[in-house]
Amino acid sequence: MIGGGIFAVLGLSLQLAGTAAPVAFLLAGLVALATSYSYAKLSIRYPSEGGTIEYIVRAFGRGILAGGLNIMLLTSYIVMIALYAYAFGSYAASLFGEAVLLRHVFIALAIAIFTFLNALGAVVTGRVEDALVFFKLAILVVVAGAGLGFVEWGRFSPSQWPSLVNIVAGGMIIFLAYEGFELIANAAADVEDPRVLPRAFFAAVLVVTAIYVMVALVAAGTLSPEEVMRARDYALAEAAKPALGELGFGIVVAAALASTSSAINATLYGTARISYMVAKYGQLPASVGRRIWRQAPEGLAIISLLSLVLAEAASLEAISTAGSAGFLLIFTAVNVAALRLRREARVNPLVAGAGALATVMALALLIYRTATLDPRQVTVFILLLAGSFTVEYVYRVLTGREIAEYIDYKLHLREENIRNWATWVPRIVAVIVRRFHDAKVYLVGSVARGELHRAHDVDVLVVTSRTPRTRREAEEEARRIREEAGLTPQHPLHIHFARPGEEKRWLEHSRRWHYLYTSKEDKGTPSQ
Repeated sequence: MIGGGIFAVLGLSLQLAGTAAPVAFLLAGLVALATSYSYAKLSIRYPSEGGTIEYIVRAFGRGILAGGLNIMLLTSYIVMIALYAYAFGSYAASLFGEAVLLRHVFIALAIAIFTFLNALGAVVTGRVEDALVFFKLAILVVVAGAGLGFVEWGRFSPSQWPSLVNIVAGGMIIFLAYEGFELIANAAADVEDPRVLPRAFFAAVLVVTAIYVMVALVAAGTLSPEEVMRARDYALAEAAKPALGELGFGIVVAAALASTSSAINATLYGTARISYMVAKYGQLPASVGRRIWRQAPEGLAIISLLSLVLAEAASLEAISTAGSAGFLLIFTAVNVAALRLRREARVNPLVAGAGALATVMALALLIYRTATLDPRQVTVFILLLAGSFTVEYVYRVLTGREIAEYIDYKLHLREENIRNWATWVPRIVAVIVRRFHDAKVYLVGSVARGELHRAHDVDVLVVTSRTPRTRREAEEEARRIREEAGLTPQHPLHIHFARPGEEKRWLEHSRRWHYLYTSKEDKGTPSQ
C-alpha cells in the first residue's frame, strides 16, 4: 500500500485541510478500513485472481453494470499510472530547480521505460519489491520520527482548522494513497489458510494509516502555507528539510523516485493488465503469466499512451480527484456487493453498510468541494466515468463479447468441486485411513449442513490418538494427504485433527456431521 501516492498528493491535502491534514488522513484511513472488511469477507468466500471485478459479477451479474465498472477500474489504474509518473517527474525535476520542461521529460521517460520492460516481459522480482517496500517504509518512519522534534504544536489548535468539508475533501483527494489493500484479494486463491486474509487486510490499512498520519503531522507542523504552495508537488521532500536538511531532501527524493517507478511497473504488470484482459475477453485467460501482454500488445500501448497524455496534460488536482473518486466509486460497489452477498459470505450487514455509506458520502463531498473550488478539476472523472460505460456498451454491440459467469476459471473449478465433493472426498478418506489406522473421519462444516452456497471449502475432521503436535506439523500432514490423493489447488479441502476427547466438542460446534469412516466398534453412532 505504501506506494507513490503519499509522495504525490501530500501537498494537495495540506492545501485543502491545512493543519487538520492528520485528521484528514485519519478519516481516509477509516473509510479504507471499513471497506477492507467487505474485501476480507468476499475474498474468503470467492478467492479469485479477478479480485474486485469477480465480486461485482457475483453480486450484480454479467450485464453492462459489471462491464462498465471493470473498465472504470481499468481507467482508475490508468489514472494511478499518470499520478505516479507526474510525481516521478516532479521529484526528479526538483533536483534541477523545479524546471517545468524537465518534469514533462521525466514523466515521458518513466512511462516509456516501464512500457518497454513490460513489452519484453521483464518484471521487478519479489525480493527487489520487498527491498523497495522496506526502503520506503524506513524513509517515511525516519522523516516522521526526526521531524516530530521540529513540529510547532500550536498550529494544530482546532480554531485554526478549515471547515469540515475542507477537511474531509483534504482526506478524500488523497484517498488514492490508500489504494493497494484491495490487491490482497487478487492473491487470495494462493493463500492456504484463508483465516489470515482479514488480518492481512486490517493490518495493512492500520499500519499505513498510522504512518500517513505521522507524516501529515510533521508536514503540517513544519511547513508554512507559503512553503506548501511553492513545493506542493514534492511536499514530502520539503518536509524533511527542517530535521534532516538537504540530505533529508535528497533521501526523500530518492525514495520517491524508487517508489513511483516501481508503482508504475507494478500497475502495468499487475492490476491494469488483469482489468484489460477482462475488458477484452470477458474473463481472465487460463494462464496469467509474465508474458501475458503478448496476448494483447495493443492493451499495453493503449494504457501507456492514455497515462502519458493524462500525466502531461492534466493538473495534479484533476488527476488526484479522478483517481480518488474512481476508487471511492469502485469501493462503494464492493461494499454494496458484500451486502448483496451477505448470506453467502457471512457478512455483517451493519459493517458493510457503514462502509458503503462512508464511501458514498466521501465521494459526494470530494466532488462537491472540488467542483466548488474549480469545476474543471472534476471534468476528468466525469469523462472517465461516462467513457467507461460507453466503451463497454459499444464494445459489446460490435463484438458480442459478454462478461463470463466466472472471471477466474479456477474459481469456477473450485465451486464445482465443492458441489461435487462426494466424487473426490472418498480418495481423501482412503489416504487418511492408510496413514492413521485408528482414525474416525467426519464431514463437518457448511457442506455437512447442506449450506453449499456458503461453503468456501470442504471440512474434514480426523479423530485420532496420533494427532500432529504443532500447527506446522498439521499443515504438512494435510499437504501429504492432498498429494497422495492427487488433489489440485482447486480442490478446497480443510483437514482438522482432533484427539478422541475433543471429538464431542467438534461435532457439537458443527451442529451436523456425517461419518466418512469409522472403526467397526463405532458403527452404531448415527450421522447427524
